[in-house]
Amino acid sequence: MNEPISTRNLDNYGSPELPWSRPREALATLTPTADLTFFVATVRPDGRPHSAGVGAVWVDDALYFKGGPNTRRSRNLAANPACSVSVRLTGIDLVLEGEAHRVTDTETLERVAAVYRSGGWPVSVDGDAFTAPFSAPSAGPPPWHLYRLTLRTAFGVASAEPHGATRWDFG
Repeated sequence: MNEPISTRNLDNYGSPELPWSRPREALATLTPTADLTFFVATVRPDGRPHSAGVGAVWVDDALYFKGGPNTRRSRNLAANPACSVSVRLTGIDLVLEGEAHRVTDTETLERVAAVYRSGGWPVSVDGDAFTAPFSAPSAGPPPWHLYRLTLRTAFGVASAEPHGATRWDFG
């Protein structure tokens, strides 16, 4: 289990720090069936930011997302894997920061594809990528690369009781 090595309370109103288990459990139970949009922010080669909505899933305590090889996010990640992923979960807004690297091993691709299928996307593994009859236009045409976020830091701001704001560092 990916546990933080340090936690810092960022709340200015006296609320205690939030446990990492709160967003982790929300990610595990809400993906892939809830109507969530994750936003992946990457950096272009000239330093300008880029952000795109993606379908993401939490599998085996890690966040995975996809993108066509010619999408701006995939090209950016190939040059610089640093990125952030933002999402509004039930009761907590979450920003995840780290590095995203392409996943090519068949075992992981099959495991993540099964989770996507459980949410209604009829994806299959084709070589070292995904294919399906459809995907979001922002993903580009198939095949789609799969990326795994190596989590470094996360920020959560609770929008429901118990309130609070917390930073979690993962190393």
